[in-house]
Amino acid sequence: MANALLAAILSFFIPGLGQFYCGSLLRGLLIFIGALIVFAIAIFIPIIGAIIAFVYWIANIVDAFALAQKR
Repeated sequence: MANALLAAILSFFIPGLGQFYCGSLLRGLLIFIGALIVFAIAIFIPIIGAIIAFVYWIANIVDAFALAQKR
């Protein structure tokens, strides 16, 4: 059984790691790749990219927490 708080903390530091911890390997990998793309966009389009990156990062943490609670 996955610890929801630990999954959220892991995803706080590295997007997708919380999902990986919960056993969703493909989901975690896709979230990590998506984060790389989103953060790269944030470099080239600073204001809008930063907002999108922040929302993506928070959604990743919430998803890891929810996924751990389901398992």
